[in-house]
Parts: sequence; C-alpha cells; structure tokens
Amino acid sequence: MNGDAVIYYENYSPVGDILVIATCLVFIILISSAYISKTKNFMLFRIMIGLLMLSGTMSIFYHFSLSDHGRFSVPTIYLFRVIYHISLFAILFLYVLYSVIPLRLDKSSSYRYTIIAVSVFSLLLIVELLGVIFGFVFHITETGEINNDFNIFGIGYIFFVSLILFMLIRYRNRLAKTILYGVIGTYMVSVTVMIIQGAYHQTSYTTATFLFPTISLLYLIHSNPVDIEIGAVNVAAFEDMIKYSYLQNKQMLLMSLFMHDYEGAGKKYPVEIQDTIRHFYTDFFKGAVLFQISNGRMILAVDLSKNPSYENSVNHMLLSFENEYPKYNRDFKIIVQKTTTEISKDNDYVGFVKFIESRMKENDVHFVEEQDVKTYYEYKYILKELADINAKKDLDDPRVCVYCQPVFNIITGKYDTAEALMRLELDELGLVYPDKFIQVAEDNNYIHTLSLIILHKVCMRLKSLLDCMYFVKRISVNFAVSEVREEGFCDDINSVIEACGIPYDKIAVEITESQNDNDFIVMKDKINELRQRGIKFYLDDFGTGYSNFERIMELPFDIIKFDRSLVIACGTDYKSQKMVYHLARMFSEMNYSVLYEGVETIEDEEKCKNMCAKYLQGYKYSKPIPIDRLTEYFEKKTA
Repeated sequence: MNGDAVIYYENYSPVGDILVIATCLVFIILISSAYISKTKNFMLFRIMIGLLMLSGTMSIFYHFSLSDHGRFSVPTIYLFRVIYHISLFAILFLYVLYSVIPLRLDKSSSYRYTIIAVSVFSLLLIVELLGVIFGFVFHITETGEINNDFNIFGIGYIFFVSLILFMLIRYRNRLAKTILYGVIGTYMVSVTVMIIQGAYHQTSYTTATFLFPTISLLYLIHSNPVDIEIGAVNVAAFEDMIKYSYLQNKQMLLMSLFMHDYEGAGKKYPVEIQDTIRHFYTDFFKGAVLFQISNGRMILAVDLSKNPSYENSVNHMLLSFENEYPKYNRDFKIIVQKTTTEISKDNDYVGFVKFIESRMKENDVHFVEEQDVKTYYEYKYILKELADINAKKDLDDPRVCVYCQPVFNIITGKYDTAEALMRLELDELGLVYPDKFIQVAEDNNYIHTLSLIILHKVCMRLKSLLDCMYFVKRISVNFAVSEVREEGFCDDINSVIEACGIPYDKIAVEITESQNDNDFIVMKDKINELRQRGIKFYLDDFGTGYSNFERIMELPFDIIKFDRSLVIACGTDYKSQKMVYHLARMFSEMNYSVLYEGVETIEDEEKCKNMCAKYLQGYKYSKPIPIDRLTEYFEKKTA
C-alpha cells in the first residue's frame, strides 16, 4: 500500500457519531440516577446503549483511519470496520429479541423468531469476515483504492428492520396503540434518514439512525414512573423491585405509611406533606426509593447493604415524624419490616401491609415480627379455603363444623334450646375459631354460604333428635345483617328447612341490630315473612353498641340477648345493675324473653335471675360442644 496516498470520505463528519456517544452518556447518567424497573428488556436496553457507544466510536476510528492510512495499517482499518458493522448488526438483533417480550409471543413463536434472528446475525458475521479476508465485500488495494462492491450492511439492515416491522404489525393487537404507533413511527423516521443519507452519499448519520428507536424505547417503555411532585414510583415498579431483590438475595427494609384521609380516587397528599415525606427518605437513608402504592399509601424501600446503621435511621425518622405530626394532625399507620423470603417469593407485600393495617389502631407504629407473617399466611390459607367452600356450595361440606352451646331455661330448669356456633376444620390448621374467619368471610361475601351450611347441618341434626324423641324447643343460628338484606334470604332459609323436613318453629334466627335505615326496613319485612312460618328471632349482642329502642320495638323479635359486657358491668357498678334490671324488666313486660350471655359463675347466675332472666347461657353450663353431643343436655320425652 502506498503510504503517500490520502484516502478519506468527504461526505463523512464525526459530528453524528459524537452526538450518539454523548446521548448514550446522558442515558447512562439518567438511568443511574432514576429508578427504572429492572426487567429483562431493560437489561437488553442497557446492552443496546453500550453497543451504540461502541459502534459510534468504531465509526469514528474507521472513517478517520481511511483518511490517514499512513497512521493505521490495513488490518486495523478492516478491524474497525468489522467491529463497527457487527455492533450495528448486534443492535438490530437485540431489537428483535426485545420485541419478543412485550408482544407476549408464545414459546414456539418466540423460539422461531429468535432462531431466525440468530441465523441471520451469524450469516452476516461470517459474510462480513470472509468478505474482508477474500476482498469480495470490502477491499483496499495497494494503490489505496477502495473496493466496496457488495453492500452486506445494507442487506442486513433491510432484513432486520423488515423483520421487526413485520412482528410489530403481525402482533399489533398485543400492544397499546400509542406504544405501537410510537415504535413504528420511530423506525420509519430512522429508515427515511438512512435513505436520504444514501441518496446524498452520506455516512455521517448511520449510527444516529440506530439511536432513534432506542430513544423511543426509553420514553415509551422504560419511561421513569416517578411522580415528579413527591418523587414516588408506582406500585408496578415496587413489585419489580421486590422481584429483583429476591432474585439477587438482597434484603430490604420496608417502611409503609398509610393516611386514610388521602385514600380514594382524586385524592393526594397536600404539598406540605409531600415536602415532609421527601425530606424523610432523602435525609435519613442512602439510595432509598419511595413507592406510591395507592393515593394514601406509600412504601419506602431501603437497601440494607447501603445503610448498615438503618436502625438508628429508623428511630430518627420516626422521631422526626412524631415532631411533624402536630403540624398536620392527620391519622396515620406506619409499618416497619424487613423483607422475608416467604413474602418476597410471593411478591405480596402490598397485601401483607393492608392486612397488618387492618389490625392496627390509628396513629400507631408497628414493627413486624415473625408471628405477623405466620398469621398472615394463616389468613391467606383460610381465605383460600373459604373461597373454595363458597364456590362449591356443598351444604354437607365437612370443613364447616357445627358447635352448640346449650341454653338453660330458668322456668323449666332444663336445657331445651341451644345456640349453633360455627367452626372450620382445615387440614393445615385444624380447628379454626370464628374470630379468625367470620370477618374474613363477611368482607369477601362468603358468609351466607357458611350460614346456610350451618343451618342445613343444624336442621339435619334436629331431625335426628326429634326422631329419637328428644325434647328440643329450638336451636338458633346466627346470620349477618348483610345476609338479611339480600333479596333471596327468605327463600334460602325456607328451602333448607323444607328440604330437611323439620317444623319451622324448631329454628331461630339470631341477628344484630343495624344502624342503617334501609337495613331496618328490609329486616322488618324479612323477619315478618319468616315469623309467619313459625321461625323465632333473637336480637343478638344487645348492649354492645348503639341501640335504637324505637327500632327494636318495631322489629318483631322474640328474645333479647343481653351481652356478657352487661353481666360484667352489673358486678362492678350499682348504677349499671340498676339500669340493666330496668331494661330487662321493660322487655319482659312487653313479652320479650330475656337471655343473658356469658354467665360463668354462681354469682352471675343469681344476678341474672334477679334481673328478669328467662334463659341463661355461658361457661357455667357448658362450653360450646360438637352438635352431636347435645344429647348429653337434651332430655327424651317420656311415653
């Protein structure tokens, strides 16, 4: 090669490649300082950024080495060219791999497109290398002339862009239209710039055309989901963070804040509270990320490896929060916990936080313990079993058990009634008491199925007792107010009793008083309808809350059940005893029977007898027992 020959491209300027490299550096700065979900596609995106910087650098070296062959050997020029083209082909190849994930291709289609992309990329690599070696793609003669007869780069570019556009159009229904149009539009701009550049024999902006789709990916797919006002990332990003930290076996500290005043559509934290929250997580922890889970709920995630003194930071932060609280005087709940393998694996911290919040008082801080996690998973298991029970609607479901507490009749001195109580018998937990599942069932609309199962099993047992000549006045079954308000409530009760073939007056329904006017009207109609068939009604838990005597008098109850809290109050306060006595006497004179719950001692029994009691129920007589054991209390009729 003649060292005096000067060869260079007058239509190349390094400005385009320098701009690409500078833009990639800006990308690196931005994605390092902001939170972006660390998905598989984001990893591909970061590789693309690296390849863009490499291709821009190689483009500069390649073109300037052509213009000054005296300072660069021919093999070096060939090397710059090969690396330049292969890095661009690699970017196109990664675009294909990138498209597979958001398009949600099945395993077969994903494998097919990946194989096509790998095969073509490998072929281009081989042709590029062989073409340089044997001179049929690119060759510099000894006189310094350039032979570039076979445009392998153009062929590869057209193929990959066509493949990507085909995939986007073929599976267009799997992407949001805004995303689809944005990506396709960006590719079309890139192709247009490439065509215009070719028409003017330019090579300055080749690498830049690869930058445009990358910019669209950052903006449309990986746009930073941060609320600019408060600096919080959305809940999807939180779940991504949990998944990433779990895979990396990284333990995090999570601090959640819930303020119900700002929960709900259209609500948000006031500016002054936003400023305070920003101060908390930026001043007390290094590299902490704030996540907006809902309008009124936030979770702060702290990398423990970056914050070895996190306990001090937590204490200082809570103290600061306590000092700030009087300024706003808004109710709050704060939960502090370390990530655990169990919850991280399920990625269920949002559900766990809500569960713990439901058990907290307002303006309280709760530090999560191992027992909390155990209780939560018991709750989830119970919820799953309740859902299955509700779905199957098997009135003989063995998981729903009937226990009964016999009721002592003061007039007859015998046990002739009982209250049916619900239990669950679950494989993993054994016997589960109502305090662990009744509220869960009510919150998830499963309670009516459970009540009907209890009613069915009570009716079947009653039939057996009656057939065996036992004297049973009635057994009461509890129903929630939410069940009574359902349109088909009476039909459900009737169908169960009729199917078992027992007299209606052997069943009583226990319900609590509702403070809702609409519930009152519905309850009145339903009670009247069922009482006409002979069913008795109990007002349960009288004395535990607000009682509207006008409503009670209008509702045709048969028995008023005085809660144990009234029995206890009578033993410690003369005024309470006097009040309960007069209430009981008033109900008795109006033909209501009075039943006292929670009678545990002889003293309790004597007090209740002196306060117009007709029925007594409590541990003095019997703890709740399986319904099959009622024969130990009920008597058989004599011939």
